[in-house]
Amino acid sequence: MRKSGILLPITSLASPHGIGCFSQEAYEFVDFLAAAGQACWQILPLGPTGFGDSPYQSFSTFAGNPYFIDLDDLVGRGWLTAAEIKKYDVGTDGNDHVIAAASAERKLESQSNTGSIDYEKIHRSRFKLLHTAFENAAPKRSGRYRAFVAENAYWLDDYALFMALKDAHGGAAYSEWAVPLKLREEKALEKCRKQYRHETDFYRFQQYLFHEQWMRLKQYANKKGIKIIGDIPIYVSLDSSDAWASPELFQFDEDLRPTFVAGCPPDYFSADGQLWGNPLYRWEHHKETGYEWWIKRIAHCFLLYDVVRIDHFRGFEAYYSIPYGEKTARRGKWQKGPGYDIFRCLKQALGEKEIIAEDLGFLTPAVLRLVKRTGYPGMKILQFAFDSREDSDYLPHNYIKNSVVYTGTHDNDTIVGWYKDLVKIDRDFCDEYLNLHKVKRSERHLEFIRHALASVSDLAVIPMADYLGLGSKARINIPSTVGENWKWRLEKDALSAELAARIRALCELYRRCP
Repeated sequence: MRKSGILLPITSLASPHGIGCFSQEAYEFVDFLAAAGQACWQILPLGPTGFGDSPYQSFSTFAGNPYFIDLDDLVGRGWLTAAEIKKYDVGTDGNDHVIAAASAERKLESQSNTGSIDYEKIHRSRFKLLHTAFENAAPKRSGRYRAFVAENAYWLDDYALFMALKDAHGGAAYSEWAVPLKLREEKALEKCRKQYRHETDFYRFQQYLFHEQWMRLKQYANKKGIKIIGDIPIYVSLDSSDAWASPELFQFDEDLRPTFVAGCPPDYFSADGQLWGNPLYRWEHHKETGYEWWIKRIAHCFLLYDVVRIDHFRGFEAYYSIPYGEKTARRGKWQKGPGYDIFRCLKQALGEKEIIAEDLGFLTPAVLRLVKRTGYPGMKILQFAFDSREDSDYLPHNYIKNSVVYTGTHDNDTIVGWYKDLVKIDRDFCDEYLNLHKVKRSERHLEFIRHALASVSDLAVIPMADYLGLGSKARINIPSTVGENWKWRLEKDALSAELAARIRALCELYRRCP
């Protein structure tokens, strides 16, 4: 069945407190998707972020981002007050809002404010407010809270202690902790479990709130006929509870220093390649355990999402290995990954699941064979198509049905920004292919969307910024840069009934509506 969806990170939603979250605006976006005839909402990874604010560098592959917790819901429960929230500057546009919390159902008396996310201000305020709610909630009295903690103890206990210890060390990476804690000597851990019991409970409480609010939102979307497409990085962050709690899974030495790290080799776009710095997996160990950790990870993903996009899928066939300590990726080498074996085990344990393979980048015949053997749809990016020098697999006439087409992803510029910067020879080719000569400049972005929707791909996912025809200021991420990414947010009045109707009409035309 042909379907369509919209890509929009949670952070990019409009909301009252400086960053998109599981607030009323999220439910209104689901309503917008339903009105627009969409079947899917694609988001970015939901994990807690650190330096650089990238959702692809998280403190845990299992935990959720506490920034997404809806504070107004906590007001409705009586755990916070509107006055307490208003004490903090979260970098909003200055719109005052008043929260009426006479009952558990919260009502906002003004529009949500928007603008660029100021992560420093969010970090300074959010945890203080959540701590106030934690003290007021007495979470241990809740049976649902206790059940959540027990069911998720296999990752939650380590994550909560890891975060409490990070706080105690001023945010320092665990590699800088005292050796007994860094190496997880049991006597040192037991002492810290007792010493930081209150702090670890606070981090468990955050995850309980995240899970409860997210599952409520997901269920609302599912009832509206909207599936959630989640996104997981293939790798975990070096400074994560995953690496700290399970060092045997990674290529570490006896002092828990990585021996090799992840990245990409030099290419036309980057003379030095990309040095990501993530620890690489010790795949022989994973194979010996029947990929137990991966099965738990993917199973957890399918509790949170209906469909999972696995980032850097080609790394399962072969991964680029860079000696730890290198300043660039130049001296890396390709190493063999687990191949189909890991997916055979996943399918045996979990059954057939809806997975999207992010098969972008340098694709060898072996990678293409792996994607085909799994049966998972790969990705087609329209922005990658218009290289006048070659007949690209990303041109719509070369697509296959078992694929997902995008105008662009979170790593691309918006269509408007990208088209503006095309070199003349490629723009001429693009204009000829899409017949843009006869289209008003202000409407050219719609032709890209039209061709994506008209393609044979079973699923078409369009970034929200492209439907809005926004320029480069709405770009979400520029790879290999830090400081100005992950900040774009919707304007509060952007999602109109008229826009939903136009999107629905386009999707109905190309038989993509449910």
